[in-house]
Amino acid sequence: MSSTAKFRKLGIVSAVAFAGLTAANAVHADNWRYAHEEYEGDVQDVYAYAFKEYIEDNSEHTLQVYRFGELGESDDIMGQTLSGILQFVNQSPGFTGSLIPEAQIFFIPYLMPTDMDTVVEFFRESEAINKMFPKLYADAGLELLQMYPEGEMVVTANEPIEKPSDFNNKKIRVMTNPLLSATYEAFGATPTPLPWGEVYGALQTNMIQGQENPIFWIESGGLYEVSPHLTFTKHGWFTTASMANKDFYDGLPEEDQQLIQDAADYAFDEIIVHINGLAEKSLEKIKEASDEVTVTRLNDEQIEAFKARAPQVEDKFIEMTGESGKKLLNQFKEDLKEVQSDKE
Repeated sequence: MSSTAKFRKLGIVSAVAFAGLTAANAVHADNWRYAHEEYEGDVQDVYAYAFKEYIEDNSEHTLQVYRFGELGESDDIMGQTLSGILQFVNQSPGFTGSLIPEAQIFFIPYLMPTDMDTVVEFFRESEAINKMFPKLYADAGLELLQMYPEGEMVVTANEPIEKPSDFNNKKIRVMTNPLLSATYEAFGATPTPLPWGEVYGALQTNMIQGQENPIFWIESGGLYEVSPHLTFTKHGWFTTASMANKDFYDGLPEEDQQLIQDAADYAFDEIIVHINGLAEKSLEKIKEASDEVTVTRLNDEQIEAFKARAPQVEDKFIEMTGESGKKLLNQFKEDLKEVQSDKE
């Protein structure tokens, strides 16, 4: 069964729970539904409500937002979107990668810079992001509205991580993403795919010994309570994307399509303001809440030891994605070089 078929099947199974909701939609065609992967007040939630605000302030349409767990896990909401139950979904490439292999590019370690100004300009200007990715998503039945950064990735573990050998014999939770597994294999860990709903308990019972996420999510989800040693490895940023069911989007009048694009742009601008300083605030909250937390920031020499292992992950990405992935990676590097040269 193809990845697209698998997600469509998930959506059809989930449709039973939405019989009343779907029937209501037939009567109120202007009531759109949008699901994301995070909790109230988290980055994807802020984006969703900015998107909702723009839609409702500039049209007669309404938008219902569903947070993590309200409609299931990440696979569930993607299935519901591909099946047309949801009109919009926000999902990170960590999960979309099984549907769109090229989306895993964000999990090549040390490909992306970690200073915010460069990251934001890259997302605004990148040809790979803004021209190549929409075609890849369209082939999977999705209209890509916006890709945006959420925060620098931070590793939490049951002890401080300072060098690759510290990952030996550690099971590190990863999203259901083959390339992310390859990254942690390269780092020396045993990658362990788990859905988000199982992560806290798995850390608490020592079924796994660590995981990675942006710092705001580590704070919001209370992960520091059961995985108190935080390491800033500078290996990348967490990226996510808002999308629409393509059949739904293509069937809209031109003015509604423009409304949605404008709403996505508005929400992007709002989220860039929101994440500025968010990591620092979240880290302070964590430190105030727990005396057990340690924070390790790798120095340049320590980073080089991890960075030396990145090329094998890049090779794995090209092996997984073929010529399409190779072209995307080359464009990614060109875009990053251009953005970084502008900063000099």
